[in-house]
Amino acid sequence: MNHRTQGGRTANDLGELREQAEHTRDELGRTVEALAAKADVKAQAEEKVAAAREKAAVAAERAKEKAVVAADLVKERTAVATEQAKEKAAVATGQVKEKTAAATDLLKEKTPDPVLEKAEVVAHKAKANRTPLVAVTAALAGFLLVRRIVRGRRGRR
Repeated sequence: MNHRTQGGRTANDLGELREQAEHTRDELGRTVEALAAKADVKAQAEEKVAAAREKAAVAAERAKEKAVVAADLVKERTAVATEQAKEKAAVATGQVKEKTAAATDLLKEKTPDPVLEKAEVVAHKAKANRTPLVAVTAALAGFLLVRRIVRGRRGRR
């Protein structure tokens, strides 16, 4: 044991005091650094801005991923709906063709032969002379439209 006295204290007491002083200096240094960090408003603001930017970037990435998933889902559902619509249209077209054929057959059965013959002649002439037929039809439609407009103006007076 080292019990030499120096002014009433032992060597062990001095060593302990030095250790305590060193420990206290370390704590004081850390405390001063912490207080300085708290007092540095600019640095705190920059840290908060950086954290907010990072958080916003993460949120934007998540939103982008969700948008991609949603777009893929919409594409898939659209493709399914389009395919279903095509199938329904094909079925409806087939039904219309069947009903048209049945109506045509029924009409041919019920219509007298002389009328059928005249209808065939008229249809053949109409096919042969499409341009004049279209012109006459357009002229008639124009005449009826003008007549309706003129009558409409007379009624307002």
